Order: sequence, then structure tokens, then C-alpha cells
Amino acid sequence: MESRKIIQVEDKVPFRLLAPLSIQHMFAMFGASVLVPFIFGINPAIVLFMNGVGTLIFITVTKGKAPAYLGSSFAFLAPAGIVISEMGYEYALGGFVAVGFCGCILSFIIYKCGTRWIDVVLPPAAMGPVVALIGLELSGSAASNAGLLDEQIDMKNVIVFAVTLGVAVFGSVLFRGFLSVISILVAVIAGYVAAAFCGILDFSQVAAASWLSLPNFQLAKFDMSAIVMLLPVLLVIASEHIGHQVVTSKIIGRNLIEDPGLHRSLFGDNFSTMLSGLIGSVPTTTYGENIGVMAMTRVYSVQVIAGAAILSIVCSFVGKLSMLIQTIPGPVIGGISFLLYGMIGASGIRILVDSKVDYGRSRNLTLTSVVFVTGLSGIAVKFGDIQLTGMVLASVVAMVLSLIFYLLDKAGLTNDREEVE
Repeated sequence: MESRKIIQVEDKVPFRLLAPLSIQHMFAMFGASVLVPFIFGINPAIVLFMNGVGTLIFITVTKGKAPAYLGSSFAFLAPAGIVISEMGYEYALGGFVAVGFCGCILSFIIYKCGTRWIDVVLPPAAMGPVVALIGLELSGSAASNAGLLDEQIDMKNVIVFAVTLGVAVFGSVLFRGFLSVISILVAVIAGYVAAAFCGILDFSQVAAASWLSLPNFQLAKFDMSAIVMLLPVLLVIASEHIGHQVVTSKIIGRNLIEDPGLHRSLFGDNFSTMLSGLIGSVPTTTYGENIGVMAMTRVYSVQVIAGAAILSIVCSFVGKLSMLIQTIPGPVIGGISFLLYGMIGASGIRILVDSKVDYGRSRNLTLTSVVFVTGLSGIAVKFGDIQLTGMVLASVVAMVLSLIFYLLDKAGLTNDREEVE
């Protein structure tokens, strides 16, 4: 492994290697990325289309210096789910556009002021539980999708759920090489096969679908309450983006925060989200799975990433593939979601561990405690037509509390101020 040649960011890759390497990247994001449109109840073709277009935009904005593939963002699942259930998907799209636009403004602020202020507004002791709440809030829907909360539980659903979850769990531990990167995709395929054996699949829609079809474009509608519900996610995805850029920098041996600059990569990421919302797709974000592919293959060329983006765009016009994704049975999605939502929750805890949050300090213990209970208690606060609940309300409480602590620090009133840098 050590003697394998490293293909750097700007290097050209021969076609005989370009095609399989690009396919690897597309497969790496495929399993997780198509779950988001499935959960939102939309055609996955538009998502595959915008994942590809967004990635090409990102490569252009970062001058081809930051190898990253943009896939569907999980950070929006909980608040967008509430907006969709109350207002409809079009209003969630308006929220996506607003968050993307504000993210572009945020990239300019970071260009001028740096990123230190993010730790003031949403420090790790608050950021960790906010991220964890994204997964914890959704955990009930995973069991519901699998049919495990029905009054009469169908054993066929249980079998398919168990096979899917089992392959995902043990695959993440036992698979090696590229299989370890696409364990979610393998689990989806295994669950699909199990569903076929159990007789709960209906291929008639796939058979009736045409080979070629246009993605389902739709326009966004805007409502202030929907925008306010989604806006707190902005700092979460900004923090996630910074983390991904830092990890990618370590893998490729270059400082992407400096060149092409965090402001460029963050702008590309959020501009893609804004465009996605405008035409009917879900928000995009850099994908950890693709960072894993780069670490494994030691191929960092943006040409390979661009190839994967083009493949994703091509797949979005294959009608039978879109319909195949749409017919994935609920127990399969439930099995995958069971693990993924838990992993999102664990990611929040990981932020606390990686940041070495000191719970000997009163402020950290208080922040984490209040944020968790606010998000899980079911409390809802209304401001006119705007209702804040769950992770969104927890984010707002976290930011307000963090700013109050910061001001009390400046006034010299806090009892643990001597430990603040």
C-alpha cells in the first residue's frame, strides 16, 4: 500500500482508470444520498442530477483545488420533515434556497472575519448535542418505516429489516477495502434481495417506467415560518463543512483552508444548496464517504470527482433506475435508517469527544444538558405563525445561551472565566 503512487489533485488520470475510479465515488455516495429523497417522498432523479451539477459547481468555484463530492445533506431531515408535513415540499425548497443564500453570505463573513466567532455562537458543548438531536429526533421514523410500530407486525417486514440492518452493521465491521466504503449500498441491495424472497416487492412500476426520462423539476415557494425553521441548520452545516475540509487537507497533504480558501469551498457548497432548492432538489454537502474513498485509493484528482458527477447526472435521466430506487421497501429503508440516524447521533457525541469538552466547567455541562432536554422534550415555542420545536428550538436556545455566557465572560461575572482563552 505504501508503494502505491499518489495521484494528486491536479493530475490527469488515463480513461482506463478514470471510469472505474469515478464509478467508485458515485457508488460511495449513492446508498446514503438516495435515502434523503426517499424520506422526503420525492423522485430521486432530481437529486442525482443536482448532486452532479453541484459537484461540478463546487470544483469550478474552488478552481479545481478541492477534491470533494457533494451529496444529499442529512442535517436538514428533522426540520424539513416538519415543514413538509405542515406546508408541503415546495415550502421546504424555499427554506433550502434561503439557507443556501445565507450560507453564501456566511462565506463572505468568514473571508473577512475568520471562523473563531462560530465557536462563540455555537461552541462544541452546544454543537455536539445539536448534531446528535438530528439523528435522535428521527429515530422513531426509522422504526415506523420498517413497520415495527404497527399494531400487527408482519414477520416478513421484520426479516427484511433484520437482514438490511445486519448487513449494514456487520458490513461496517467486517468489510475490507472498497466494500467497507459502500457498506450502506451493499446493505440496501441485500435488503432488496431479501424483500424479493419475502414477496413484498412490486416490480410492475419499474417494468412500466421508460428507460429515458427527465428529472422532476419543481419551483420553490417561500414562507417566513418555513425559512426560520430551517435557518438554524446553517451553522451546523458550516461546522460540518469545515471539519470535512480539515480532514481532506490532512489526507491530500495540502491546506485547503488557505488554498483555495474556506470561503470558496463554503460558497460552492451553499451555492449548490441554493440552486438545488430553486429547481426542486435537496440541500447538498461534502460527503465523508468520498473522503474515505480518497484515503483508500490515494487518488485525489478532481478529474475523477468530476467524472463521478457526470455519471450521476447521466443516471438521473435513466427512468427505470429512478423507479427502482422509489420502490425500495419500507423495511429496507427502516433498517438503513436505524443505523444512519444512530450514527448521526453518535457524530454529535464525537464532536464532544474530539473537542475535548471539559464537563468540569459549569457552562459546558449546562449547555449540553439544556440543549438535549430542549430538543427531546417536545416543547414548542410560537412567534406569531412561526413555531420552533425539536432540534431547531434547541439550536436557537444554544446560540442565545452561548452568547449570554460570552457577554458574562466579558463582564467578568462567570465563575469559570479564568479557563476561557
